[in-house]
Amino acid sequence: MPRFSVSSIPALALAGLASVSAALPVASSAQAQVSPQLRGEAIALMQVCRGDYDRLCAGVQPGGGRVLACLQNHANQLSAACGQAMPRAQSLRDSAAAAGVAPK
Repeated sequence: MPRFSVSSIPALALAGLASVSAALPVASSAQAQVSPQLRGEAIALMQVCRGDYDRLCAGVQPGGGRVLACLQNHANQLSAACGQAMPRAQSLRDSAAAAGVAPK
């Protein structure tokens, strides 16, 4: 099953997917720079959008913001909860990029 990287879903801004075991497979140096609050928010967003990812973007290689971009490209097909989470997901991704733990 695919796992997300720090740059996947904003990272969802950090991403992975909570049911894929607190799924934030990132380099240990990047993990040290990601605040527990940011990680927690990302995990919560991952849970909200897991079904949409599985349904719409399962074939997308995580990393570089590709999963977030895929979900955004399918905005009209997202569940209501995931659609509502997308602005926060983008904000988290932007924060991760600004902190240097995700590509800009």
